[in-house]
Amino acid sequence: YYDHATGMVPRPTILLHKKTSDAHDNPTISLDDKGYIFIFSNSHGGGRPAYIHRSKKPFSVDDFDLVLTDRFSYSEPWRIPGAGFLFLHTRYTGGQRRLYFMTSVDGIKWGEPKPLSQMEKGHYQISACKNSRVGTAFNFHPKKGGLDYRTNLYYMETLDMGQSWKTVDGKPLSIPLLTSDSLSLVHNYQSENLLVYMKDMQFDEQGNPVILFLTSKGFESGPQNDPRTWRVARWNGAQWDINAITDSDNNYDFGSLYMEKNGVWKIIAPTNPGPQAYNTGGEIVLWESRDMGKSWKKTRELTQNSKYNHTYVRRPLNAHPDFYAFWADGHGREESPSALYFTDAGGNHVWRLPTRMEGEYAKPEMVK
Repeated sequence: YYDHATGMVPRPTILLHKKTSDAHDNPTISLDDKGYIFIFSNSHGGGRPAYIHRSKKPFSVDDFDLVLTDRFSYSEPWRIPGAGFLFLHTRYTGGQRRLYFMTSVDGIKWGEPKPLSQMEKGHYQISACKNSRVGTAFNFHPKKGGLDYRTNLYYMETLDMGQSWKTVDGKPLSIPLLTSDSLSLVHNYQSENLLVYMKDMQFDEQGNPVILFLTSKGFESGPQNDPRTWRVARWNGAQWDINAITDSDNNYDFGSLYMEKNGVWKIIAPTNPGPQAYNTGGEIVLWESRDMGKSWKKTRELTQNSKYNHTYVRRPLNAHPDFYAFWADGHGREESPSALYFTDAGGNHVWRLPTRMEGEYAKPEMVK
């Protein structure tokens, strides 16, 4: 954790050793109503177990109990105040990436997984929660093209912990979704021969879903599939408004979307080329929009002249202005050291977490 009062971080707790170098096993963190910390440790397919741990004490990272061993991937757990957890995730079944969800009142006893969508070869999703409303945006893998090929943009939501699902304009949906012409379709990118990569999702001040994604001409890296265009889709109450933001040089450049209370939208993402061009990541940039995503302006370059590419910018829930985005760096083509970074809400400072702890606490190094 980061202590806002002291500006210090403690020596990390080792929670689990998955005995794999597969980064798909990266975990997700969540808190319940009482402050207990839940860690959802993914597996990549069914080859290894996935786990859910809960902290032994509220707001403490010192010690954890194992509460569930399962086989889930790409975990997206949402805590609904007073109701429990709605846990969106993926399960690899029959060579397909199918979307599922589970629910739990306390995070310890879980219901059976229920299928949410299983079009053709499956999906990737990104989701958001506002009060009791959970929305998910996703693409799909057509049978023709395989799992490297993903296209189209879809959206669906629930207001009752997954008991019923509907489109953005209230049309009921029967789950699991099975066909690519579903009522949940936001835009048919398959007809434009464009691939779709999911990045982030938020609800704006009016409660409308806003989806951040990237389109590309192909899954292979390199200039032959340029342009790779960042886009934002917003439901305006009657239709989806989709606008381009900027271009990037890799399909897996990953950033996060922020909705400020004053109507300013922000994106923090590696949209500048990095030292390993056309590989995952680049230099981190802060973008702003003041017209609900119609136009965007680059306002800060958070990293410059880096040795390694930066990517996978994460947005903490209810982010404090001192700890507004969190990411890592690493070489785009070979094994390398990897450090962790965070920035403030204005992108005015960037700190690097210590890569070696000499004591129980240390102060992050300011690098910008």
